[in-house]
Amino acid sequence: MADRRDGGFSGVGERRRPASARAIARWKEPARYAPSDILALLWRQWPLMLAVFVLIVATGFVFALRLHQTYPARSSILIRLGQEYVYQPAFGDAARGTAPDNDQVVQSELEILGSTAVKAQVVQDIGVARMSPELGRAYARANPEKRHDIEAAAIKMIETGLKISSTPGNAIVGLSYSARDPELAALVLNTLVDEYLRYRRAVLIDKDAGPMQDQLNTLHGRLETADKAYEKFLADNGVASGDYEAEKAFLSTLYGQLTTEGYSVQAQLAEAQGRLGIVAREAATTQPEIGLYRDLDHSAQDKLATLNTQRADLSSRYLPGTQPLRDIDQQIAAQQALIRSGANAGDGARRVGPNPNYQALVTEKNQLEAQVASFRDRKAQLAASLAEIAGKRQKLTALDPQFQDLSRQRELLTANVKGLAQRAQESQALAKGGEGNIRVIQRAFPPTTGTSLKKPVIFLSILFGAFAALCAGLLRAFLTKGYPTPEAVEREIELPVLITTPRMA
Repeated sequence: MADRRDGGFSGVGERRRPASARAIARWKEPARYAPSDILALLWRQWPLMLAVFVLIVATGFVFALRLHQTYPARSSILIRLGQEYVYQPAFGDAARGTAPDNDQVVQSELEILGSTAVKAQVVQDIGVARMSPELGRAYARANPEKRHDIEAAAIKMIETGLKISSTPGNAIVGLSYSARDPELAALVLNTLVDEYLRYRRAVLIDKDAGPMQDQLNTLHGRLETADKAYEKFLADNGVASGDYEAEKAFLSTLYGQLTTEGYSVQAQLAEAQGRLGIVAREAATTQPEIGLYRDLDHSAQDKLATLNTQRADLSSRYLPGTQPLRDIDQQIAAQQALIRSGANAGDGARRVGPNPNYQALVTEKNQLEAQVASFRDRKAQLAASLAEIAGKRQKLTALDPQFQDLSRQRELLTANVKGLAQRAQESQALAKGGEGNIRVIQRAFPPTTGTSLKKPVIFLSILFGAFAALCAGLLRAFLTKGYPTPEAVEREIELPVLITTPRMA
C-alpha cells in the first residue's frame, strides 16, 4: 500500500520497503510530473484559484467603473528651419551660415513646446478654477505657499494629459490633450500653442535685442574714436586729399610723370646744345659783310667810239690820206693800244652789305642759346620737384605702418558695425514677422467623441486574474507534499500501484 503524502489516497506498495536500490535512489529525487499530473494538481486547487480570480477581477471592475471618459483634442504644427537657427557671428565670417538639420530644429522646438514655462503660462491664462474646479476651490482658500503647490498640480495635469508625437525626418508635430471637458481640452491645447509661439520668440529672438543693441552702441563709439584718430593722422601729415591711398597713388603717378619729363628735357637739352655748337662754329667761319655790287670803267671804249664817230664824220669831208684823217687814225690806234694793254681797266663804284647767312646763323645761335637756358631751368625745376615729391613719398612710406593699423581698425569696426546692424535688422524683422518657420496646420476643436479605458482595464483585469489564479494554484500544488495520481507514484518508485483508496480527512 502507498500512502499519499497529501492525504489524498492510500495505495499499495509502502515507501518503507522499496523493491530495489534503484527505486530507493529515485524515491529520494524530486518528484517528476507529467502534463496530466499538472492538470490534476490545478483541479484540486480550484477553490483557491477561483478566489484569487474573483478578487482580482472584482478589483479591476471597481477601478474601471471609477474611470471617467476623456475627450482628446488634437492639433498639429509644421516646423521648418528658420533664420533664427542660421549661425550669424557677431564679428567676422567664420562659420557664417551654418545651420542644423531639420530634425535637430524639430527637437529644439519640442523642448521649448514641452517646457514648464509654457505650461505655467497656460495655467495663468486659463486659470486654476477653469482647469479643475476642485483645485480652484482649494486655490481660493489657500495661502501663497499652498497656491504655488496648487499651480504646480495644475501644471502636472497638463503634463499628464498632453501628448507630443514626432517622427524622424518628418517636420510635422502632432499634439494631443485629453480632458473630461471637450471645451477645456481644446482651450488648453490652443492656449498652449499660442504661448509656445510667444515664448519661442522671446527665447530665440527677443533676448538678443538688448545685448545686440548694447554691442552696437559700443562699436559705434569705438568706430567714432577710430575715425577721429584717422582724420587727425591725415591732417597732421598733410594729406590734402583726405585719402591716404589716393595721395600715395597721386604722388607715385606725378613722380613718374616728372621723371619721364625730366628725361625728355635732358634729351632736348643735349640736342639743343649739339645744334648750338654746330651753329656757333659755322658763324665763326662766316663773314659778317659781303659786297652787294660794283660798277666797271667804260671811258676808254667810249672815247674809242667817239674817235671812230669823228673819223667817220671827217671821212665824209676829207679825202683819204689827208692830215685830219691821219691824225684821227693815230688817235684811234693809240686808244686801241691803250685798251689792249688794260691800263685803263678797273672798278668803278662798289657797295658792301651784311651777310644774310651770317645773320641767319647768329639768329639761330641766339634761339638755341635761349632754348638751352630754358631747358636748363626746366631741368632744375624738375629736379627740385622730384626731390620734393620723393621726400613726400618717403614720408608717407615711413607712415604706412601707422596708417595701415588705423585703416585695419576702421575697416574691422566698420565691418562689425555693418554685420551687427544687419543682425539687429534681421532680428527686428523676425520679431515683427512672427514665426516664419512655424505654421499651425490645425488648431484644436472641441472633440465630439470621448475615449475611456474601462474596457481595456476590465479585459486586462480578467487576463491578470486568470494568470494570478494559475500562478497561485501552481504554487500551492508544488508546495504541497504528495503525489497527484497513482501514475505519478508508479513513475516515481517504478512499481505498480494495485489499489487506491479515497482521500481521508
